[in-house]
Amino acid sequence: MSHSATPSLTPAFSPLDISRRSLGWQAAAVVAGTAVLALASHIQVPMFPVPMTMQTLAVTLIGALYGWRLGAITVLAWLAEAWMGLPVTATGSIGTLLFVGPTAGYLISFPLVAALCGLLAERGWNGNRPVLAFVNMTLGNALCLAIGGAWLGAQIGLEKAFLLGVAPFLLGGLLKSVIGAVTLMALVRGKAGAAR
Repeated sequence: MSHSATPSLTPAFSPLDISRRSLGWQAAAVVAGTAVLALASHIQVPMFPVPMTMQTLAVTLIGALYGWRLGAITVLAWLAEAWMGLPVTATGSIGTLLFVGPTAGYLISFPLVAALCGLLAERGWNGNRPVLAFVNMTLGNALCLAIGGAWLGAQIGLEKAFLLGVAPFLLGGLLKSVIGAVTLMALVRGKAGAAR
């Protein structure tokens, strides 16, 4: 029996298994990911100076499902779309204005968040292990708040930045982490059920 015929004992980190797909399929996944991010950006609760959106949920899931490289590339592609003026962000800012305002730190963190969640997912912190998937999502949300809060703090002071740009989002971050972990687990179980 050849090695290639032997089934893998280690489950794929993602039910999408994008890393084994063609470059064309991966490019389509990037386009789909940017569309999901754009949609998630417009699902929001208006808050000042930083609106609460579903962006971080989308970013953490893209990282966990796509892997660290393609996840980061997808988020960078979405940021490039925003820079070019496409209506893909929550604030409606375009071009360089997007990257100097109060939300810039959060946006800058997104490729790093996707890479972190993808890296952890590739190491087993994924839908095959729901508790670790939740920790993965939580760390991604925490990284976003840390970088975004630090950027905002440089503009308005750290205490005010924490009160306006971090504290209001802590509970939402935990809830999005739960939703992200449940989504990953459901996708894994759905794929396993379809394979039977």
